[in-house]
Amino acid sequence: MTFLYRTDDHQSRCQERLLRLRMLARTWDGVAVPQEVVAEIRDATNAIIAEAEAMTRAALRDHRRQEPQAETFLWVRITRLASAADRAVDAARNRDVSGLRGYLNHFDTLTSALWAVRDAVYSQQPVPGPRSPA
Repeated sequence: MTFLYRTDDHQSRCQERLLRLRMLARTWDGVAVPQEVVAEIRDATNAIIAEAEAMTRAALRDHRRQEPQAETFLWVRITRLASAADRAVDAARNRDVSGLRGYLNHFDTLTSALWAVRDAVYSQQPVPGPRSPA
């Protein structure tokens, strides 16, 4: 079983929560975000960060031969993800619906980028290079 196959569960759980966050971001149009929704946003972003951290730990455990820069790169990505989550939750608490949408979109983008990094760095398949002129 490959690393990518084993970490697909983490990604699947992230995608479910991201879908819920997207729905929440579209629901509050000009209306203050209720506190229970703020808590749901916080819980969903925390769960996504936990899945990303679990994937990162698995990557580092299974791919010890990787350069230390790959480890640093992944943890920096996780830190950026956590920062985006904090900004989204703060915007929801402050009833800043426009900011909430923007921060959740940024959070979504960073999450997708993290999985793309996983695929690029830890894939068993070689990344295709430029085509040679034939």
